[in-house]
Amino acid sequence: MADTTAPPPFTVISGKAVHDVLHGREKELLGIVEHGYRLHGDGRTENPPSYFLRFPDDPANRIIALPAHVGGDVAVSGIKWISSFPANVAKGIPRASAVVVLNDQETGYPLACLEGSIISAVRTAASAAVAAVTLGAGRPRPARLGVVGTGLIARFVHTYLVAAGFEFEEIGLFDDNAEHARGFAGHLERAGARRVTVHEDLESLVRSADLLLFATTAGTPYVEDPDWFAHHPLVLHVSLRDLSPRVVLDSCNVVDDVEHCLKAATSVHLAEQAVHNRDHVHATLYDVLTGTFTPPDDRTVVFSPFGLGVLDLVVARHVYDRTTAGVTVADFFHELSRYGG
Repeated sequence: MADTTAPPPFTVISGKAVHDVLHGREKELLGIVEHGYRLHGDGRTENPPSYFLRFPDDPANRIIALPAHVGGDVAVSGIKWISSFPANVAKGIPRASAVVVLNDQETGYPLACLEGSIISAVRTAASAAVAAVTLGAGRPRPARLGVVGTGLIARFVHTYLVAAGFEFEEIGLFDDNAEHARGFAGHLERAGARRVTVHEDLESLVRSADLLLFATTAGTPYVEDPDWFAHHPLVLHVSLRDLSPRVVLDSCNVVDDVEHCLKAATSVHLAEQAVHNRDHVHATLYDVLTGTFTPPDDRTVVFSPFGLGVLDLVVARHVYDRTTAGVTVADFFHELSRYGG
């Protein structure tokens, strides 16, 4: 007689439930995301290429599928399905929206669908903060943070940098939309920032910062001059496409995953196309975490994280295991008998 193993109940976890699990636990999440990086570097994950759904008549928009599997003590598979529609900002709603689906390891059945935009923002911000700590270990603590692009991701990254122990004497901001920059300045001041300066030009911001965060929606590079980086800052290039190949080739480059990051017209990918090699990619963050690569302190260091689906799953699994606010859909799987009846 065949075994009769019931699939796990299917649970829907709302954005509020996700927020309630994650909010205020930034230090714990820094450790969770670093653990995800270590599992990936140790070969305990599967992270296939992301799939970009694009629209020929609307090229600014896209929806991305990020399938992944995480082994070890996380033991979950799943996918993040995240859209990026930049025009949403003018409509008063966030650019990105997302869901994460988790699959049971024993049966393969989906066991949960979670609101994913908060999970995505948290894993991105925690990733950037882990990189700032790890890559900056041989440098003086940065006193001046520069932020290019003042949306939701910038807000989350700042929160996680503070959780990681950074204290900035000054935070400089630049955004093509001055209203957005002023709004973010107000948020930082309410959050206790010592001094916030909105810059009217990008060059002055770049030259003034010890730690730079690029968190824009740029599709092609616009920062062209390596001389802007003559003071050798640490750069968190979260938006991936801001820096020209000239700037990339003049820097020490660390990525989250080489194969993932050198595609889709990222700045490091464009640099590869320009010189027909990958010599400008010096290490992964895992290499730095494990001590096999030490970033120079006398050269600009750029961290370019393509964004690994395994990190979304690590955070989503954490939420799934800890929330009590999910809604179970008892009859989600209606037909469970192989032969009916």
